[in-house]
Amino acid sequence: SMSNKIKVLIVDDSALVRQTLSDILSSDPGIEVIGMAQDPIVAVQKIADQLPDVITLDVEMPRMDGITFLQKLMSQHPIPVVMCSSLAESGSETALKALEYGAVDIITKPKMGTKQFIEESRIRICDSIKAAAAARLKPIRAIREVSPKYSADVIMEAPNAKAMIMTTEKVVVVGASTGGTEALSIFLQMLPEDTPGIVIVQHMPENFTAAFAKRLDSICRVTVKEAENNDSVVRGHVLIAPGNRHTLLKRSGARYYVEVKEGPLVSRHRPSVDVLFRSAARYAGKNAVGVIMTGMGDDGAHGMKELHDAGARTIAQDEASCVVFGMPNEAIKLGGVDKIMPLDRIAAETLKLCL
Repeated sequence: SMSNKIKVLIVDDSALVRQTLSDILSSDPGIEVIGMAQDPIVAVQKIADQLPDVITLDVEMPRMDGITFLQKLMSQHPIPVVMCSSLAESGSETALKALEYGAVDIITKPKMGTKQFIEESRIRICDSIKAAAAARLKPIRAIREVSPKYSADVIMEAPNAKAMIMTTEKVVVVGASTGGTEALSIFLQMLPEDTPGIVIVQHMPENFTAAFAKRLDSICRVTVKEAENNDSVVRGHVLIAPGNRHTLLKRSGARYYVEVKEGPLVSRHRPSVDVLFRSAARYAGKNAVGVIMTGMGDDGAHGMKELHDAGARTIAQDEASCVVFGMPNEAIKLGGVDKIMPLDRIAAETLKLCL
């Protein structure tokens, strides 16, 4: 009988990783591992035998690296690919490049740890496969570079008095998951350098958020960095929540800042969009603009309703421009969304709502 389980092919040169991933995925009743391959050459043969719904692909492999294989695959047989990477710095650069070339998500190689660590890792890996299976693959857009940005800041730090005087300063909070790395890069590249301060939760493993922030910083007019505890939220600056930590918006007098902290998974995630949105509802209220983008699941839906009820303006990405219309759809269903719009219009609308 035909099973409607998600069929997964695991491509990894480590027998241990293949076995561990297989055990984790097989523990989920909705997923079936249909094959394993130690390199892309073997993988191609397996794909010819039985088309998988999702492929997990080792970032660093002999015989043909993951990126080259990914590009070939995307041009011939577009199948959703989840990159599997170690936490090494080099791995995070390559995995991010893979997202630009059409991979859907990144997971980190499963390793031993506490019972809680292993369970959280299992949830993250299985959810990632399910999100990939639901992903709508987009034609890969041309990757464009922009010239580096300099301002008077290179000579002298800007005075920080403005942030203290204006108590009506707007702040923008954004949540995204599957497909979000590309969506955020499109959104952020459209913003001018004096955009109100932005805090973003993009579901991603730790180590990758720093590389992601650095990559965005190099292609945007706004300054982008991974959030650190107590960082100020100010105009022209974008803070990305670090993977594996919750990030909250706080306020002291007229100063907005972030708190970065440990804690359990919330809505199956850490960082969680719900946590960021709830904190913004509480500390920024009607001065906040909330944006929810492409992603699987419902993280952010309740938080966006709380933002909306606190008088904030809220935007959801529309179905046609989403890779996965999960999170925006759940937020819309809860009644917390003011405007639903395509990705390429969100930046302009966000700026308008900040006036």
